[in-house]
Amino acid sequence: MSPGEPKRSCGSGRAGADRTHAAVAAQRTAPRTPPGRSHRATLHPGAWWLWAVSLGVAATRTTNPLLLALLISASAYVVATHRSPAPWARSYTAFARLALAVLVIRVLFAVALGSPIPGTHVLLTLPEVPLPHWAQGIRLGGRVTAEAVVFAAYDGLKLATLLICVGAANALASPTRLLKSLPGALYETGVAVVVALTFAPHLIADVQRLRAARRLRGRPDRGVRGLLQVGLPVLEGALERSVALAAAMEARGYGRTAEVPARVRRTTAALTLGGLLGVCAGTYGLLTAAGGAYGLPLLLTGVVASLAGLRLGGRRSPRTRYRPDPWGPRAWLVTGSGAAVAALLTLASLGDPRALHPGVVPLVAPTLPLWPAVAVLLALLPAFVVPRESS
Repeated sequence: MSPGEPKRSCGSGRAGADRTHAAVAAQRTAPRTPPGRSHRATLHPGAWWLWAVSLGVAATRTTNPLLLALLISASAYVVATHRSPAPWARSYTAFARLALAVLVIRVLFAVALGSPIPGTHVLLTLPEVPLPHWAQGIRLGGRVTAEAVVFAAYDGLKLATLLICVGAANALASPTRLLKSLPGALYETGVAVVVALTFAPHLIADVQRLRAARRLRGRPDRGVRGLLQVGLPVLEGALERSVALAAAMEARGYGRTAEVPARVRRTTAALTLGGLLGVCAGTYGLLTAAGGAYGLPLLLTGVVASLAGLRLGGRRSPRTRYRPDPWGPRAWLVTGSGAAVAALLTLASLGDPRALHPGVVPLVAPTLPLWPAVAVLLALLPAFVVPRESS
């Protein structure tokens, strides 16, 4: 020991050694978190899409604005509580604005181009433009009735609800995880769909980033001038992202296929094409009044044939999956809640069509049916059974 070195007591050294041994023992006895635990704790992205699509199907079964408002509120609450801070999760607001624009455009078209709905409550009379005889059935201007405007608002709100449900799926489900969960036969198609679905979120993120940069530099970021000056950098960023995506896909061997016998290829094509035709015919049968007897069996047969074709088609795309997302009980609960909403509203539309489709001739105020409204509240189940992702 050198003269300038402080003396160390045996007690402090022994205490430090004891603490070290205790820490090592605690680390050995502590339960180890398996790799990817936080990744596996999240919900399967396909469950979010099935839940949102089911809500969209439920929206097509009614024009009652109160039920449609309940569907929008349920999807908005689930998105507000469970979306992640990722850039693609910010697309819900853009879809909501698009839905509002669709609603306004639908009403304006009914005002400007007229409506086949007869009405007696005249709101205003626009100057009518005479059209040639070959344009019969179309008019520009004329009388605008309250019945025609209300009918257009109901129809536009139904389409707006569909768009909001799609926006909820975009905000909740990770596109990359969804692509990883697709079967091998749909991998190439899934890449194209994922790129198309992520275009709007990336575009919104680029616009927000550029507008914030312009505000920091003291330049205008609103109006036509600000939009024009932001548009060129956004286009440049989109082109750079496309080139980087193409390089990444080429480096990973995108598009390579394995050799399969010709008999398997022909069987796969027949099952897939026949199954899709069966799904289309069965869906048409369910939507028509005369096809209720054959619609459901044909739809189920088409689904089974399509799944068999996709199973065989997956042999042409050999690829591995790193940490695949499991389909657990929560995924079944989320999917089941959306399917229950769609099924119950479909039954309600067949049992009591007046409650789900309020009349406009004569013009009556819509009422909120009790048990269809309770059925819509089942869409809130994911907000309580799915754990929130840590930001």
